[in-house]
Amino acid sequence: MSRNKRLVLTGLCVAIGVALPIAFHSIPNAGGIFLPMHLPVLLCGLICGPVYGLICGILAPLLSSLLTGMPPAAMLPSMLCELAVYGLVSGLLMKTVKTGNSLANIYISLIGAMLAGRLTYGVLNALIFRAGAYSMQLWLSAAFVTSLPGIAGQLILIPLLLTALKKAKLIEPGT
Repeated sequence: MSRNKRLVLTGLCVAIGVALPIAFHSIPNAGGIFLPMHLPVLLCGLICGPVYGLICGILAPLLSSLLTGMPPAAMLPSMLCELAVYGLVSGLLMKTVKTGNSLANIYISLIGAMLAGRLTYGVLNALIFRAGAYSMQLWLSAAFVTSLPGIAGQLILIPLLLTALKKAKLIEPGT
């Protein structure tokens, strides 16, 4: 895929990462439940690679916070780190995982990135951003229990979207 196409797709994913949460935040707590900003960042890493995924993971929450106030300033640093890891790791794994089955490659890359991002979020909150006020119970609740609908949505929608984009020849078959 050309550099220009990666840049355009990354810009599109950043724009979706800013716009999509607006719809969800009209419902109380929907951002933490459905994780709307995570979808375009994970997609960007899987499609465009680790560097572009990292950039999307930084720009989407930063621009969204500046333009819409979501995420709030207090949550921005940990969320920015989490999403940056999603974009980076999904792209790295997609480049390196070669099982011979494209769906398996997608799921391994996706789940690996989701776990790495959630671990980053938990560790940084525990040690830096919310030190002393963050527990394993809070992390497990936020990262896996409250967000279960968003996790399920990511595991269903992202492979479907990647498959549809490949069939439409909008992305390369190796993605």
